[in-house]
Amino acid sequence: MGDTMVEPVPVKLSDQSLVLRGNGGSALCVITEGVGEASLVIDPDVAQKACQEVLEKVKMIHGSSVESLDKVDGGDAGDGGSLANGDTEPKLTNTGHTSTSSRINEEESPLDINSVKNARRRQKNNSAKQSWLLRLFECKLFDVSMAISYLYNSKEPGVQAYIGNRLFCFRYEDVDFYLPQLLNMYIHMDEDVGDAIKPYVVHRCRQSINFSLQCAWLLGAYSSDMHISTQRHSRGTKLRKLILSDELKPAHKKREIPPLSLAPDTGLSPSKRTHQRSKSDATVSISLSSNLKRTSSNPKVENDDEELSSSSESLDRSFCSPVRLAPEREFIKSLMGIGKRLATLPTKEQKTQRLISELSLLNHKLPARVWLPTAGFDHHVVRVPHTQAVVLNSKDKAPYLIYVEVLECENFETSLVPVRIPENRIRSTRSVENLPECGITHEQRASSFTTVPNYDNDDEAWSVDDIGELQVELPELHTNSCDNISQFSVDSITSQESKDPVFIAAGDIRRRLSEQLAHTPTTFRRDPEDPSAVALKEPWEEKVRRIREGTPYGHFPNWRLLSVIVKCGDDLRQELLASQVLKQLQSIWESERVPLWIRPYKILVISGDSGMIEPVVNAVSIHQVKKQSQLSLLHYFLQEHGSCTTEAFLTAQRNFVQSCAAYCLVCYLLQVKDRHNGNILLDAEGHIIHIDFGFILSSSPRNLGFETSAFKLTAEFVDVMGGLNGDMFNYYKMLMLQGLIAARKHMDKVVQVVEIMQQGSQLPCFHGSSTIRNLKERFHMNMTEEQLQILVEQMVDGSMRSITTKLYDGFQYLTNGIM
Repeated sequence: MGDTMVEPVPVKLSDQSLVLRGNGGSALCVITEGVGEASLVIDPDVAQKACQEVLEKVKMIHGSSVESLDKVDGGDAGDGGSLANGDTEPKLTNTGHTSTSSRINEEESPLDINSVKNARRRQKNNSAKQSWLLRLFECKLFDVSMAISYLYNSKEPGVQAYIGNRLFCFRYEDVDFYLPQLLNMYIHMDEDVGDAIKPYVVHRCRQSINFSLQCAWLLGAYSSDMHISTQRHSRGTKLRKLILSDELKPAHKKREIPPLSLAPDTGLSPSKRTHQRSKSDATVSISLSSNLKRTSSNPKVENDDEELSSSSESLDRSFCSPVRLAPEREFIKSLMGIGKRLATLPTKEQKTQRLISELSLLNHKLPARVWLPTAGFDHHVVRVPHTQAVVLNSKDKAPYLIYVEVLECENFETSLVPVRIPENRIRSTRSVENLPECGITHEQRASSFTTVPNYDNDDEAWSVDDIGELQVELPELHTNSCDNISQFSVDSITSQESKDPVFIAAGDIRRRLSEQLAHTPTTFRRDPEDPSAVALKEPWEEKVRRIREGTPYGHFPNWRLLSVIVKCGDDLRQELLASQVLKQLQSIWESERVPLWIRPYKILVISGDSGMIEPVVNAVSIHQVKKQSQLSLLHYFLQEHGSCTTEAFLTAQRNFVQSCAAYCLVCYLLQVKDRHNGNILLDAEGHIIHIDFGFILSSSPRNLGFETSAFKLTAEFVDVMGGLNGDMFNYYKMLMLQGLIAARKHMDKVVQVVEIMQQGSQLPCFHGSSTIRNLKERFHMNMTEEQLQILVEQMVDGSMRSITTKLYDGFQYLTNGIM
């Protein structure tokens, strides 16, 4: 056919629109030019390219697998070929005329077949990749670790949004492990990642006060590395303010104000109360709140007003929205303030005395709707045994250890707060059968908290106006007339009850007596320069029993004792990172069935320079062991656990080996420094526990890099294992090899925890550009197992012979007295 002009064919696009269909035949997109008739001349090349572009965009947006490209240009353009799902190829036609595309293809040159095939091949590959990625996301093996990895590494907004939605499918505790990583990505990465994370964070904040406060504290801490002008307007600061404004609370939950019987004239209770919290009023439980004022010379709270506000206006103010978070925030703020004031005192003895007096004052505000965030169950704090608190060893700061009495409850947000029971009252309870479950149900509480305390000096009470927003909960005013009996008489009655006889073999008795006489556990003497040694050495069970006997709340069956270390002036973000790596390694070794033992402990970051640490109970530092006992580590083991042939010693020795091998690997992988004997604990079962991970990865004390060995392995450690030729020492090296092989199988899980936290961080552990690369290299992915075995032998031998380890221990002894 010769060259002829093609007449423009009028096409009614409103009637014949181009419809693309994806998998399943559902319409994906409709292309229209408008309503009415239009004149259109179609170029086949332009049409082909436009169709390909539309298909690519549709698949990118919807993630669908479109396989219709084979039919778009298969054969003649006017063949009316079908699409992937059997739909006919779209045509532009007009009534009474031949097909426009057919008429054009008769006169135009054919398309380049090779370019079409290449485009079709690329399209199929992209489609296959998207299909496989979706299958991965929906399979059972897709866990929260993989979700965090794709959220961090993917650059596709669609993938990031999908992962953000998938977070709702995982267990809360699994996601909580990665909460620092999620919030750090939210603060320092692009908007698409932040938009994917925010819905989940907001949802969880609406569900839990504890989660809300932890998010607010972490957002503040991880935003602190930003410039002050940038930080003020950052997304992290805005979300933190939103959380602390307490706007993120469940819409369906409204706090019910307990009914109050107010006096008709004054609006106060029948006995007139002043502006102070009357110590004779134990029926009112007031939670800690904002603006706790103290003078510089006296830790007492100043008094501002003369009377409590009356009428319902004061009640409305008491239950306004900020009070949901305020009590816990002020409780934590009070503990941090104590630490800051202790740091100004010169001696340990002065610090200890001040600590006891400060905590005694704090007890006047308890019980309250506050809790310890490091605990794993719901509870209310009822009392702090102030005389048991101790100041820990620190050259420049004043970290301190406190014990906290709590009453476990079903939900600390909704369960009623217990009423204060006075210290000077003889503790009594109902009969053993009727011991109340304090803090759980209203009926039980009404029959339990009916005692009215009587204080002689009201001057030590904290001002109600200084307390700010209050939470007032009144118990029932009636008293059960059942007789009370003392706790001692309860014990006497139960001891007189008839019981079935218990038979014990005489040989078992002789064996136990001989083992008990063979070794007597060491008791530490009181040391003014190290007051924590005696407290830490006391067995936890004995401490719990002793404190429970001396507290007015100890008779409640839901009474529990917790402990916490409060640190001010220390950045605990590196501690939190190390704790996450330890938990990850612990999970890896358990899944690979490698019998290594480590003891991760909880870290709570409050700000960039303060936080809380969960103490390791029944454990003292090796420095304290050597200073108090004046024995070598092996002889201390013999004194504590008996001779080297007893079952107790062999068990403790095995525990020592398994924990030593685990922490040697941790120290190697994380390059943990500052490994003096004050930072290595020894528990009652023989395990060693490394603490204080302030120098890891790229940081070291004073950035000198003095400790050059892979880990700390002294001659004393080897002696406890039985010497270089002992079976337990060979077992130790075998465990290290097995642990390293297992860890490198899951290297990505460990590395991603560290790598995400490097985003926007100014922490010393991330100084330098090669931190992550060096971390990956320490897993030795390119080595065979035989080569790894040689490497372990070399590291063990080098650590034992390290002169820098000996020099650093000597330096610590000369400068800080650490043995």
